Amino acid sequence: MSTPYVTLDIQNEVGYIEFFHPAHNSLPGDVLAKLAQTITDAGTNDAIKVLVLKSGGDRTFCAGASFEELININDAATGKVFFSGFANVINAMRKCPKFIIGRIQGKTVGGGVGLAASTDYCMASKFAAIKLSELNIGIGPFVVGPAIERKIGLSAMSQIAIDANTFYPAEWAKQKGLFTQVYESTEMLDDAVKTTAEHLCTYNTEAMLEMKKVFWQGTDHWDALLAERAATSGKLVLSDFTKEN
Repeated sequence: MSTPYVTLDIQNEVGYIEFFHPAHNSLPGDVLAKLAQTITDAGTNDAIKVLVLKSGGDRTFCAGASFEELININDAATGKVFFSGFANVINAMRKCPKFIIGRIQGKTVGGGVGLAASTDYCMASKFAAIKLSELNIGIGPFVVGPAIERKIGLSAMSQIAIDANTFYPAEWAKQKGLFTQVYESTEMLDDAVKTTAEHLCTYNTEAMLEMKKVFWQGTDHWDALLAERAATSGKLVLSDFTKEN
């Protein structure tokens, strides 16, 4: 596979949203925009009761921001627009009226950790190590930080943000509350995701909607907050330090 894509496949009332990019599932602006729109549209699709967020391939869930686009950002306004792509996806997941199950089959970095943290129920394979590498290139996990902090707490989030060179194993992420379960293989993960999603489809959709509101209570200000964080990243990415690294 060499062409980036975002797809929606509906099976047994479960909407499987899959994204892919040949560069380890990194996310350029156009893929982020399509992903946000696909999530929003799926949230209003009456044929879908539960969503699953997944990525193509079997090695990397998401490598985060597209470095190819990052190095071509030459002004703060463009930088804010780029990082707003991640903000828009997180806010689309937050506002989606349906439960979103995360299927994390492999390593995930930076913005990918933010996507995993923004799902409502996240399941992973033992290969799904996580890393926040942003400090290495002179920025920080500003946009995805609120979503990650909400899931694992400020202490754990600050630990992986500061230790930007280290991949933390899936079991660590489970202990901190990011992953609900960790499976020995991708096949076992897929079976569990399918079973969980289809079982949720038997629940009262109104009850699930009200529960989702409870889960995300206190985040109504995130439209403004994540926009501010995107502007911060957009300025920092212009530094000589970032360009060199």
